[in-house]
Amino acid sequence: MFDFFLGPRSISRRDCLRVGALGVGGLTLADVLRHRAKGDAGETRAKSVIMVYLPGGPSHLDMYDMKPDAPVEYRGEFEPIRTNVPGMNICELMPRQAMLADKFAVVRGLQTRGNHDPTELLTGIPASASGQIGSIRRPAFGCVISKLREGPGPLPPFVSTSDHRLLRSYDDPEEPAYLGPAYRPFSAVGSIMRDLSPNPDVPRLRLDDRRQLRQAFDQLPRALEYQGAFAGMDSFNARALEMIASTRVRDALDVEREPLALRERYGSAGLDFLRARRLVESGVSVVSIAARFHVRIPEAGDPGGWDTHAHNFKFLRPKLAIYDQAVAALLTDLHVRGLLDDVAVVIWGEFGRQPRIGDVTPDGRGHWGAAGFAFVAGGGMRGGITVGETDRRGERARFRPYRSQNVLATLYHVLGVNLAATTLTDHSGRPQFLLDDPTPIAELIS
Repeated sequence: MFDFFLGPRSISRRDCLRVGALGVGGLTLADVLRHRAKGDAGETRAKSVIMVYLPGGPSHLDMYDMKPDAPVEYRGEFEPIRTNVPGMNICELMPRQAMLADKFAVVRGLQTRGNHDPTELLTGIPASASGQIGSIRRPAFGCVISKLREGPGPLPPFVSTSDHRLLRSYDDPEEPAYLGPAYRPFSAVGSIMRDLSPNPDVPRLRLDDRRQLRQAFDQLPRALEYQGAFAGMDSFNARALEMIASTRVRDALDVEREPLALRERYGSAGLDFLRARRLVESGVSVVSIAARFHVRIPEAGDPGGWDTHAHNFKFLRPKLAIYDQAVAALLTDLHVRGLLDDVAVVIWGEFGRQPRIGDVTPDGRGHWGAAGFAFVAGGGMRGGITVGETDRRGERARFRPYRSQNVLATLYHVLGVNLAATTLTDHSGRPQFLLDDPTPIAELIS
């Protein structure tokens, strides 16, 4: 054993071995020394979640739940390939993930209501209809964690890198419901880097003056306060000033600060995955991504997501290759940086695709809420396993089906939230449990 002595800390041989994996994750010795200097390498840190939503409904049968022995009208055009876990096979178009299968698990036979909306994934309660949340509303997972982990400082607890609405006319599924507007996600969409940059005509001293003025107004009576709206505005204003005055949020969002070689490993379509890694590494608790991975084909243009009623296989051939690159880069990056045990990753869509081929086009697949999948990794969860099983045609879960609440309960468990003892107060003052079914998926955490 040998050490490089750095004041009160030392770099062990294990750290040097991590540095040796340059071709995989892009870390250098300078990176490890810099992490140690900041106190974020080898130290206890709060766990976090990267939640990836695949809008439109990804095909379970063509990705992680392939049925090569099913009749031809079910099994599709793609072949399964072996992974580095014996007996665990995935689609041939995802060879990078096949080499990392020991680091992730797949939940098969995930059952959802079947609405075109991620509300069920984010809250456990289905939307009343596609794009319409309805009258029964529960705060999204990230909003709950934002409430439970609220505190001072410029870093928001919950960051959304994408618009999660399938159509612009839809309701925003990442809503805080009765928690109030202070717990909405910080939206890293659009001209955010420009908005976060301080105006050169407003020096830091004037920002401090504005902060003091705002605090003075905070002392005024709030006779018109309604359902926490003013409190939410106060929180927004306070954090907005801190975010502009600090560089931490801008730096975390700026993927250009990463080496070109690492950005290329993620691919141009996977930069939100890299941005998510930077955010959780900086201390953000939940990062959500709507990963559409746009592709165009001559027959139909771009469906804008994973809703492959038409030309399912023609769209998935290029789309799965792009998806595979981004997912593998994220897992490898988290692993090499020593973050994978502290960062849980979940990837899923609002439903699977119809097992029997044929919908808008003869090679399309329609919606299928009876059996989807969830890809989970990190956060101390078990990897290299499949949980749950579907029948020989991929139509139904065999035995007990899993639902979104079971996946969410698992994530709450990873973050240390005791669902039996945790309630939040709604608008009428009544305590509300976070989930109706607080049962986590035991195979992932035992």
